[in-house]
Amino acid sequence: MEFKLKFKSIDETRQLKENFTIKDLLSELELSAQTIVAKQNGELTIEDSVINDGDEIHLVQIIYGG
Repeated sequence: MEFKLKFKSIDETRQLKENFTIKDLLSELELSAQTIVAKQNGELTIEDSVINDGDEIHLVQIIYGG
């Protein structure tokens, strides 16, 4: 079981662990949910969403400032 990850220069297929969530992925990549928006199969998703076999996860960096 695997999923596809896209983030900046990363475009790879990764092995899927059981009950692996967006939050787990962000933690593994040492990214903060406060600065990243996740899309699961093209739809915005929350960090508690479980990643399924064959999913495409696209992480988008939020840019903000004053």
